[in-house]
Amino acid sequence: MSELRAAGPSAPADRDRLVRGWLVPSIIGVALLLQTLNATVLANALPTMAVALHEDPLRLNLAISMYLLAAAVFLPVSGWAADKFGAKRVFVIAVVLYGLSSAACGLATDLLQLVLARILQGMAGALMAPVGRLVLLRTTPKDELVGAMSVLTIPALLGPMVGPVLGGAIVTFWDWRWIFFLNLPIAVLGLFLAVRYVPNVHEQEVSPLDWRGVLLTGLGFACLVFGFENLGRSIVPPAAVVALFVVGSACLWLYGQHARGNRHAIIDLSLFRLKTFHISVIGGAYMRLAMGATPFLLALMLQIGFGMSPFQAGLLTFMSGAGALVMKTAAPPILRRFGFRSVLVVNAVIVGVLFLAYGLFRADTPHWIIMSVLLIGGFFRSLQITSLNGMVYAEIEQPQMSRASTISSMGQQLTQSVGVGLAALMLHWVMRFQGDTHLDAGTVPPVFFAVGLLSFVSLAYFLRLHPAAGDDMNGRIRRA
Repeated sequence: MSELRAAGPSAPADRDRLVRGWLVPSIIGVALLLQTLNATVLANALPTMAVALHEDPLRLNLAISMYLLAAAVFLPVSGWAADKFGAKRVFVIAVVLYGLSSAACGLATDLLQLVLARILQGMAGALMAPVGRLVLLRTTPKDELVGAMSVLTIPALLGPMVGPVLGGAIVTFWDWRWIFFLNLPIAVLGLFLAVRYVPNVHEQEVSPLDWRGVLLTGLGFACLVFGFENLGRSIVPPAAVVALFVVGSACLWLYGQHARGNRHAIIDLSLFRLKTFHISVIGGAYMRLAMGATPFLLALMLQIGFGMSPFQAGLLTFMSGAGALVMKTAAPPILRRFGFRSVLVVNAVIVGVLFLAYGLFRADTPHWIIMSVLLIGGFFRSLQITSLNGMVYAEIEQPQMSRASTISSMGQQLTQSVGVGLAALMLHWVMRFQGDTHLDAGTVPPVFFAVGLLSFVSLAYFLRLHPAAGDDMNGRIRRA
């Protein structure tokens, strides 16, 4: 009887730990699955969609980059909305909106309609994933956070693994519109689970929404990204591109002045004074640029360059998602054993070399070699993402979680958007340099070499980390 009495109180605690550590992260991961599945399916389907919509494949990168831009622009509102109306309510509404905008994407008949629907989808995604992550941050003790974040990303990693094959099969044997209609049953499942199990957390005091900050950052980022998309492309006049850069830079400078000393600023720039936060967001951006460009470049290389069907290309590129999924279970013990700094530094070299290796693929390269390299690349990229996503909260206290999550997510979306645009721009430059009018097998490798070299810039940031940085998050201090 004494044993039962002793065990009794621990049963609710075990159930709470199970819900907090596994169930809630998995449900929020379903929302991430919606986004990653859509992103990887779309990247593989892009060349076929370009033919169906009578567009240049390099122009269709707008369907990816405008989604990411919309998500970044509306991300600052997500934290405030979660505090004001309750994170669960905002999360549920975002899942519904994401499903509806996915249906709109599937019904688009030209590039303009597709891009507009993708912008709406990005707005919904801006509320869905960060708010879901915020629920996790506010309900999980810091020493359990790395494990919970790993569970959170497992459903999301099914997207990169299943997406290329599924998307390739859809556009090869069916119709590309179904890559968007597939989101609807997943959205329904996520909605049911969120209503039933996700806790509703919010702040007691909600600061007023910084409308001026929202307008300045939104306009600033939109002008810079759109100007970057059209740099050297002869699509809009050069003077207009210069004007976009000037207006975008001016808006962001004005926001910096506006945010100084303003405790209600929509983006809390003071968080960048925290070394681990600054290094994770700014240093990690160089790595994420290459990560954002990779699916886009692989689809063009394998399908247009090597002449594979979307289904054949998907059967190769799904290995990246498989490697990432395997790594998620290994990431927490690796971080406990070696620490954040060692993992980020060594892994940055490995990931950068693998980006360079992608540029060595040729049409006659055996498929087992391509699959092996992509598997290893997905494995180590996943470790880098997990490490960066954990390190960003190393010095963040609970009252700052909302704003830290917003800035981190915003940085990820922006750098991936710029990564896709940068890849399209460099492909255009390579074609002009080679005197080609159409993309071929020799166009993509130089771009892989360029983005691979760019990823090494992150090393200059990671080397500045203290050897014990983030140890309280992965249990190294407790074990010692």
